[in-house]
Amino acid sequence: MQNVLTHDQIQHFVTDGFVRLEGAFPRSLADECRAFLWRETGCDPNDPATWTQPVVRLSGYGGEPFQRAATTPRLHGAFDQLVGPGRWLPRKGLGTFPIRFPHPDDPGDTGWHMDASYVPAGESGYWLNLRSRERALLMLFLFSDVDAEHGATRIKVGSHLDVPRFVAPAGERGINFMELCKTMDAAGRLDAPDRPLALATGQAGDVYLCHPFLIHAAQPNHGTRPRFMAQPPLVAAAPFDLDRADGAYSPLERAVRLGLGRSG
Repeated sequence: MQNVLTHDQIQHFVTDGFVRLEGAFPRSLADECRAFLWRETGCDPNDPATWTQPVVRLSGYGGEPFQRAATTPRLHGAFDQLVGPGRWLPRKGLGTFPIRFPHPDDPGDTGWHMDASYVPAGESGYWLNLRSRERALLMLFLFSDVDAEHGATRIKVGSHLDVPRFVAPAGERGINFMELCKTMDAAGRLDAPDRPLALATGQAGDVYLCHPFLIHAAQPNHGTRPRFMAQPPLVAAAPFDLDRADGAYSPLERAVRLGLGRSG
């Protein structure tokens, strides 16, 4: 498959934790999906009086046209470059859409965090481990144009490099997401005050491909129109291998090794 990302973009992903893939799926397809989602919300796009909640979450969208948006050749090419051919599983739809409306109420979900991906036997809540079991990427699919005023996801640039040393002691079993957040918060690393802030802005059809350890947060929509976005994971076909005999590490694995102070 033809390369989609440049060398510089891949290096940006390793050191900063994310890359924006412009035009990952057609804008016309974003418009089609957004029109469907408007109907699902029960809100009138032309009547802000019907926008009565700061966030409306819709889930279960695995069919057309969402499947087409999730499986473009451009996306698949980028997955191969970041994760490695054969190391990821194709998406079946886009999961949950947190649609953020301009609204005076606090949405109640704007804390800094990283995403977790599995539940060990006998446990509750989501967990994560150093090899990012079951999750290869966090992805932010933009289905509307997003600028700084319209609820763009906040990103702590390079914060994915802080996470490995906190999860490494937990071994293969990993650590509960909430416990990890408490530990990193106590150490002053959850909000990563020394890390630059970036915003996931862009055009409908753009997708942010993020390292699964990237620390990020939602924010209220202070604009004039709703923000439509999906945030599905890319599921890993197998956990990361951080000790490859041939040294053929993917950019994902290189980033974890960098966070651990290893070369390669």
